[in-house]
Amino acid sequence: MALSAVIVDDEQLSRDELAYLLKSVGEVNVVAQGANGLDAVNLIKEHAPDLVFLDVQMPGLDGFGVIKRLIDKKVPVPQVVFATAFDQYAVKAFEVNAVDYLLKPFDKKRVAQAVQKARHRIGSQATPNDRLTALIDMLEARQTEVAKPQPQTSKVLIKSGGRLFLVDQKDICFASIEDGVITVVTPSMEGQSNCRTLEELLAALDPNIFWRAHRSFLVNINRIKEVVPWFKSSYQLRMGDKNSTEVPVSRAQTKRLRELFGL
Repeated sequence: MALSAVIVDDEQLSRDELAYLLKSVGEVNVVAQGANGLDAVNLIKEHAPDLVFLDVQMPGLDGFGVIKRLIDKKVPVPQVVFATAFDQYAVKAFEVNAVDYLLKPFDKKRVAQAVQKARHRIGSQATPNDRLTALIDMLEARQTEVAKPQPQTSKVLIKSGGRLFLVDQKDICFASIEDGVITVVTPSMEGQSNCRTLEELLAALDPNIFWRAHRSFLVNINRIKEVVPWFKSSYQLRMGDKNSTEVPVSRAQTKRLRELFGL
């Protein structure tokens, strides 16, 4: 029997990619899609799906907030597969609490495994609520620790070519994360930060000039060279590094971009 599923992610491309992979896996019927946490709560209440693919990082009510709200409202929680770019601490928490996860970008084999795990759990007597509550408690403790104010300095340490450099914050154009590695780019060089997450790096930077334009990018607003209109009323930022790198602006941050520059 096909499983009914809901996909919730604030990025359309991620939703489309996951829906395509689920179609190729087979025996999964995507009954609805949502773009934020409130959508998730409403769609789960409306459709009572077997399975929900839930983005962790969404504006407003995030993935964990969705689960907490469902539990608080005593809404039956479906099998949950989190889509995440969280650090290894969080991944371990998912494993310990028997809640599955997918790391972006999605992999067809891994999606198929997640569906298979959900299928095995459906029909068991155990409910996911206790495991999910424990997971949320662990992650909230971790997020509180990361969110503690960090001492700020005007210098940031980066590693490049086997050497350690101290660069002025004002010289940083942007920072990006891919496969858990944070790259910091200045007009003349680039290197790796030893921070584990962009949240951790952002806590050490001046919040007046650094902005999380996208889940994978931090930008220095004083190093934006050009705002480039993109499709469907979105934008990209052309930065002031030697490659004039184009950084995407997520839909959730488009309003902030308009506020910054009066678009």
